[in-house]
Amino acid sequence: QVQLVESGGGSVQAGGSLRLSCVASGYTFSTYCMGWFRQAPGKEREGVATLASDGSTTYADSVKGRFTISKDNGLNTLDLQMNRLKPEDTATYYCESLGRYCSGAYPGLLHDAYPYWGQGTQVTVSS
Repeated sequence: QVQLVESGGGSVQAGGSLRLSCVASGYTFSTYCMGWFRQAPGKEREGVATLASDGSTTYADSVKGRFTISKDNGLNTLDLQMNRLKPEDTATYYCESLGRYCSGAYPGLLHDAYPYWGQGTQVTVSS
């Protein structure tokens, strides 16, 4: 059974940094596609950054150059380093897993394709 637990959220002023971490269990972490998604109040969940099985990454245009996704196969963790945060980055951030291998551009940032996610961690950026 896939289990994902996020941590690292908090409140920060604009321009600050946070590092989110997701601990995964219950599946072959090293080969499965995973990513970070976020949902702001009143908005649909959107993709932030994903990591494919071959190590390739995909970022939303709004976070390119500011956020970095990475994983540690030994610790079964997926991290999201967020720098130069903006008020519009305020949202609940979710770690999601495809639950299988993926290649190429699919599913990328398509939230509906990922069947597993954690409880989320809140990020609040004040101006």
